Amino acid sequence: MTRETILKFGTVDAGDTNDMPGWVVTDGKPTMETTVQHKTEDGKVLSGTWKATVGTYHATFAEYEFVHMISGRIIITPDGGEAVEVGPGDAFVVEANFKGTWEILENVVKHFVTVL
Repeated sequence: MTRETILKFGTVDAGDTNDMPGWVVTDGKPTMETTVQHKTEDGKVLSGTWKATVGTYHATFAEYEFVHMISGRIIITPDGGEAVEVGPGDAFVVEANFKGTWEILENVVKHFVTVL
């Protein structure tokens, strides 16, 4: 079987609504939905769409992640570090072993690439 070499993300209907491992609600009642839209053959790189509602999580990342914000606003504060606000159109990376808060100010839609 030949794999496609270009894959354009389409509309996301429904994803996994469980909180990701290492994410703990610390304020409000946020929810998240993760949809993996592509995985490499070796399973080491995942990409897709993540949605979240207003509230705050304390997050622990085991993997590196590249993010492109589609909509919404988040204040991300590493434990012991400076807060960074991200919004629509912003692109950023989260290094493996990040620990800190994600304060979701407006409902979020983001595309992500995670390297395991």
